[in-house]
Amino acid sequence: MTDYPYADRFEVHERLPEDGRPPEEILAELREMAGAEDAFWETGKASGTVYCGDHRHYAFMAETYGLFGHANVLQRDMFPSATKFEGEILAMTLDLMHAGAVTGTEPAGIVTTGGTGSILHAMLAYRDAAGLERPNIVKPETAHPAFDKAGHLFGIEVRRAPVDPRTTLVDVDAAADLIDADTVALVGSAGNYGYGTIDPIAELSELALSRGVGLHVDACLGGFILPFGEELGLDVPVFDFRLPGVTSISADTHKYGYGLKGTSTLLFRDGALRNALYFLDTGWSGGKYLSPGIEGSRSGGLLAATWAGMVRLGRSGYRRHAARIFETARRMIGAVRSHPELRVLGEPTFLFSFTSDEFDIYHVYDSMAGRGWRLNGQQYPNAVHMAVTRPQTRPGVAEAFAADLAEAVEYALKQEKAGEAPMSGAVYGGVPGGLTHEADDFIRQVMAGMLDTQQSLPPSAR
Repeated sequence: MTDYPYADRFEVHERLPEDGRPPEEILAELREMAGAEDAFWETGKASGTVYCGDHRHYAFMAETYGLFGHANVLQRDMFPSATKFEGEILAMTLDLMHAGAVTGTEPAGIVTTGGTGSILHAMLAYRDAAGLERPNIVKPETAHPAFDKAGHLFGIEVRRAPVDPRTTLVDVDAAADLIDADTVALVGSAGNYGYGTIDPIAELSELALSRGVGLHVDACLGGFILPFGEELGLDVPVFDFRLPGVTSISADTHKYGYGLKGTSTLLFRDGALRNALYFLDTGWSGGKYLSPGIEGSRSGGLLAATWAGMVRLGRSGYRRHAARIFETARRMIGAVRSHPELRVLGEPTFLFSFTSDEFDIYHVYDSMAGRGWRLNGQQYPNAVHMAVTRPQTRPGVAEAFAADLAEAVEYALKQEKAGEAPMSGAVYGGVPGGLTHEADDFIRQVMAGMLDTQQSLPPSAR
């Protein structure tokens, strides 16, 4: 036995083979891996992670990627298609975010490598455009840790505004108290990762305008589903460029945009703020160097695949999938609310979170995990969440969730009565593993060890 993935099934390469392996042999090995890994999320029991789940759509995008995967978009003279793909991805997304309502400035954007990439670039733009010695941003406590990563990387102080524990929405008055002369941006989520709830963006817009600061709306998660919920007549609050204080928006094409992993959009009300990201070096011996953001070389394949996926689906395709996702989320939320021992946090949309005042909610996670579900654990307060994506809309999945949840509640009541501790904890992006909230230094060591394992070399090469 080994903890190194697939070591018991396939050859482990610790150095380049002297002679290359036959392509058909490599492909057979990869198909076996992919088939084994896809089999889990195809059950519909995995929260988030896989947003599309349509292998035909994946195959179509893989083919388009293959046509341009070798292209370096840094060399637009050789690959002008990159300008078409990137420009139209941004134009379509700006239209979705009602950039047509903007007057007095020219909206613009960039395509990034993902939600964290979009958030990092946004905060860097605000920092460099302001030119302050000690800039800060004000974010809801529930906003994504990528904002904290941006603060760490770019020397920006991150000030956290509390949220109302009943609604999970940011306390706008508390956020206002945190703003000072060095604040470069406010942040709001549409919706946030933890609860799927949408911060009061209209109020934050008014606050940003009154205090003369930018407002970034993190719609990485909701950007490609909430607009279609609004078109379907659902009660989705306005969160985009129709609000005059909104100065930038991040929206992930690789989540509910159903693109391949590795793309997101960052949109600006004013292209001048986007231009603050430009890196220009006129004195290098290799020639004058310019890049629009942090990355240099990028593959044209991801741009081509993202563009092709968006154009293939069209608004009607996105609406159709959104309708099924919202309906499935409604049914699953209803299943949670049918148990008086459980409490849904806030008023969620396509993603919901629930806790319990009767027992440790991680008992429910333990039971659901034993029935094949991969939910996400949260903390402060302990909770469990489910991001509903297209795999959950498959026949029978919502019914299975309701049945398994009923069993999980019974299990949790028995465990609580017996005084048993749950096995689960809250780890973003991975399987919960029993971590507690105390002893922060120790927990950080454990978390670093988890990353070490994920990036590990083959056993004998360590």
